[in-house]
Amino acid sequence: MKIAVEGCAHGELDKIYETIKDLEQIHGFKIDLLIICGDFQAVRNASDMECMAVPRKYQEMKDFHSYYSGEKKAPVLTIVIGGNHEASNYLAELPYGGWLCDNIYYMGYAGVVNVRGVRIAGLSGIYKGHDYLKGRFEAPPYTESAKRSAYHIRNIDVFRLKQLQEPVDVMLSHDWPRGIYNYGNKEQLLQRKQFFREEVEENRLGCRPSEELLHKLRPRYWFAAHLHCKFAALVTHEGKSCTKFLALDKCLPNRDFLQTLDIDSNDENLELKYDLEWLSILQSTNHLVATDQKSHYMPGPGCNQRCEFSPTEEEKAEVSELFSGNLTIPPNFARTAPTFVPGSRPSPPCAYPNPQTSSLCEKPTTLSPQTRKATTCLAQAATTGASFHPQKKRRRKCLNCSPET
Repeated sequence: MKIAVEGCAHGELDKIYETIKDLEQIHGFKIDLLIICGDFQAVRNASDMECMAVPRKYQEMKDFHSYYSGEKKAPVLTIVIGGNHEASNYLAELPYGGWLCDNIYYMGYAGVVNVRGVRIAGLSGIYKGHDYLKGRFEAPPYTESAKRSAYHIRNIDVFRLKQLQEPVDVMLSHDWPRGIYNYGNKEQLLQRKQFFREEVEENRLGCRPSEELLHKLRPRYWFAAHLHCKFAALVTHEGKSCTKFLALDKCLPNRDFLQTLDIDSNDENLELKYDLEWLSILQSTNHLVATDQKSHYMPGPGCNQRCEFSPTEEEKAEVSELFSGNLTIPPNFARTAPTFVPGSRPSPPCAYPNPQTSSLCEKPTTLSPQTRKATTCLAQAATTGASFHPQKKRRRKCLNCSPET
């Protein structure tokens, strides 16, 4: 399978797809899949612009609204994660992932999908320690602070990814894993980006949770963006498995913003599919979801509750039965917000219920009342901003629970 990887999109979809078309014509190949590593900017209308953390003088509608309205269609299947310049209100409608428009799929706060037998995991956002333990409390209309905390990584998403046991082929993040510069040409990087030096020398550049995921999941490939430069690295793990890391630039002329590569696949069908192990993890960890600003610790060894959520075969079989064995992601994109009208003034931002989230949540909620409560909580928080959690009105901090995960 031939994949194109893009760094930061910054809304420049037309230029990205034009670049892919030019590459296909020049080299005589066909791109099967495009991956975009954040700063996608899924801005549907003027109101969405008010939910994106970007200085007003740089606010532009860019291209996505034309794909959202149906005026244009993505010419290649596209998978995206979130970065730190996003229309957070739209992405919050799809916490588990979903179609942003026809043929463009967002992976959610964290997610795993399969394409042609290639297993792709993703983590949206960037790391800020002061928000890492908090619940997803943000809802439109956002304060200036909430516009930014909305795209900060939370510990529950990293905890869920750490439960994966089956091999991951491709991992996506916006931020770089901390320490990745030690596995590539660090001096060349610092020559190009001299202001990185202090953070590199103090081992502060990048995302600590992503560093943990790198050494836990050991994916074959890891793609990232955010720092607006191309950087390659090779990480050799114990047991001699390797991760090929590549960060790319933003979409600008004469910049290294796009790379193509071939990845072995075992399926000719290009349909996007849910991942059974990931769905099972989502279901079994629903009770850990929080939607307030308090610190919430994930369960750890010695805790008086379950702390390992790598699913059993029985748990996966139960989830598979809910989907009748068919994990193909349905093409159920639906417009939830008005499309862009040139010259229109923004109305106050609001949250829209998204039928994709509702449809996905309806399946796991059939298992038990306990699961129903937890899943309903996240769906309602995503679509209405309601800050409640019926399953745990108050959760005491356990001394054996770990803030690291």
